[in-house]
Amino acid sequence: MSGHSKWSKIKRHKGAQDQKRAKIFQKLAREVSVAVRVGGSGDPQFNARLRAAVEAARAAEMPKDSIEAAIRRGLGEDGGTRYEEVVYEAYAPGNIALYIEALTDNRTRTVAELRNLFENRGGSMGSAGCVAWMFKKKGYLVVLKRAAPEEKILEAIVEGGAEDFEDRGDHFEIYTALEDFLPLRETLERSKIPVEYARLVFVPTNTVALSPASNEGRKVQTLIEALEDHDDVQSVWTNADFGDEASVEEDSTAA
Repeated sequence: MSGHSKWSKIKRHKGAQDQKRAKIFQKLAREVSVAVRVGGSGDPQFNARLRAAVEAARAAEMPKDSIEAAIRRGLGEDGGTRYEEVVYEAYAPGNIALYIEALTDNRTRTVAELRNLFENRGGSMGSAGCVAWMFKKKGYLVVLKRAAPEEKILEAIVEGGAEDFEDRGDHFEIYTALEDFLPLRETLERSKIPVEYARLVFVPTNTVALSPASNEGRKVQTLIEALEDHDDVQSVWTNADFGDEASVEEDSTAA
């Protein structure tokens, strides 16, 4: 499978993002608050989305007080801004598909800013449904081989209902159907196998090979990076396949 960054790229991206910690914390806090509101509970034990959001915040070393404040905002205890989920579908240069997830308190402002961003970088906003059909929502997990004996990891992967997995040398990348994501994660935890990284991803059904060194490749990466830097954008998914050379990552809020 391809179309979103592999673990090696995610690690490089996380290191680069240390310089953008304040913005990352802001996005993580939004996700925590929305997870509380949508999931109807401020307890991660009874709210799977909140659990993932809190784990992502902890992995990014977000202060505990900030996480708790975001949960209170989600419960409506501290007032604050109310965010809503919105999806934008668009095209990058070369007719590359982009599926963008955002959390905003002002749809009009956000869409205007994104439209301006696309116009300045050779892309275009699309209508609802124009690229969504190109992606399938799946579970994606990374387990480091040093976490447990390899045979034990493989048994848990199969038992948990993994759809596919790839051996990447020092780690396994595991894909699941949407409904099997949490059961697989729970199976790994019961087997005392730590999950290094986990989140729901949008995987393209077909990809477009694109060299990151080409003029078009640079334009697409520049556009994706600008989108990711926007305060309201949580994740950017693409059907562009940059191979192992690229360092673009779609998301800054993964667990």
